[in-house]
Parts: sequence; C-alpha cells; structure tokens
Amino acid sequence: QVQLVESGGGLVQAGDSLRLSCAASGRTFSWYTMGWFRQAPGKEREFVAAISWSRGDAYYADSVKGRFTISRHNVKNTMYLQMNSLKPDDTADYYCAADRDIGLSTVARDYDYWGQGTQVTVSS
Repeated sequence: QVQLVESGGGLVQAGDSLRLSCAASGRTFSWYTMGWFRQAPGKEREFVAAISWSRGDAYYADSVKGRFTISRHNVKNTMYLQMNSLKPDDTADYYCAADRDIGLSTVARDYDYWGQGTQVTVSS
C-alpha cells in the first residue's frame, strides 16, 4: 500500500507562487509514476503534471506549462509542485497520485493511489 499526503495549499493573489508537497509512505516507488491533478468546483478532475520517480522525466498539461514545475526528492519520498504566476483559473483542489505504471499517464483512472487533496485559491 501507498499513502499520500498533500500540503502547501492556501489563498494567494494572482501572480503569486505556491509550492505543494506530497509525502509518500509505504512501498518503494522506483517503478512509479507520480502525478498532480486538480479539480475545480463543478468540473472534472484534470491532469496537471506527472513525473517518473526513477528517471525524473516530466510531462505537463498545456495550461500550466512554463508556470508549474514538478519534481521529486527520492530520499525524502516527497514530490513537489512549484506553481508560479498563478491565475484565478488555477483555483482548485489539488491531488497527488501514484501509478504503478511508468507511462506518465495523464488519465486519472490509471492512477492507483490518491491523497486527500489540498485547496488552492487564487484571487484576482
């Protein structure tokens, strides 16, 4: 089993930055893909970014490319999402997820484990 706990959300103004963290515990992660998804009120959960835990390869949604950076710290078993130049449209609950496949999937149903989410609100 894998346990995931997000932190770092909050209320910020447009243009500000936030860094989300996802602390993972349980089984080792060398074969996992880790990802960030978000869900705004009344909307579907959408892919934000994914990273290969072993290689560090990353993939981003077009809406965040150039503003968000996903990274991981293998020793700390923690994944991060650095969010810069935040916009009101980035307002959502952000979830980290783990996938037992290495394919950098952008599809939520491919992920096997989920955190409880952390709220990000960006005011204009």
